[in-house]
Amino acid sequence: MAYAAVIFDFGGVITSSPFEAFNRLEAERGLPQDFVRSVNARNGDTNAWALFERAEIDSAEFDRRFAQEARALGHELDGASVLAVLAGAVRPAMVSALDRLKAEGYRLGCITNNVPAGHGAGMARSADAHDELEQIFARFEHVIESSKAGVRKPDPRIYLMMCETLGLAPAQCVYLDDLGINCKPAAALGMQAIKVTSGEQALADLGQVLGLSF
Repeated sequence: MAYAAVIFDFGGVITSSPFEAFNRLEAERGLPQDFVRSVNARNGDTNAWALFERAEIDSAEFDRRFAQEARALGHELDGASVLAVLAGAVRPAMVSALDRLKAEGYRLGCITNNVPAGHGAGMARSADAHDELEQIFARFEHVIESSKAGVRKPDPRIYLMMCETLGLAPAQCVYLDDLGINCKPAAALGMQAIKVTSGEQALADLGQVLGLSF
């Protein structure tokens, strides 16, 4: 079956990884490297991060709960500071790849675990149509945001929601994500999953799958 759509994660794929921003914050605060990830890894489906990505709590409650969870691990860090560094830097080569894929006839989708803060899936600080992130999201035929859908990766339902909306079988889709835990359910459903470790690697692997040169 020929591929008809390419579905992207946003943070860590179209933009640089938020983990890089978290590491900078940790260094500034004198915290252990990957401390934010360790907080978010505990009770992965019920912690502050998971609840916020499903929009089950607001930003004030996230701030309070995250601080509580950080304190339980022996360090002080408020949730508001984590949110403040969340949006990553755009990778121009990935944006160019979106345009190339569209020109080649591929349909484009985006599935993003996000939080109800900032504006839109990319955490833009403005609703201005000229905003860089707004322009990127306009390239996608369909965007599924966890904070609006009430379901988050790696729940298989969020991938099936995208397939249903596009009217495609999973086997017709290529999926890119920077987290292996999010790639596994996509692959299990039949998608061609690509784990992203860098922009260059992602485009090389995508090009190999589709027979294109980016």
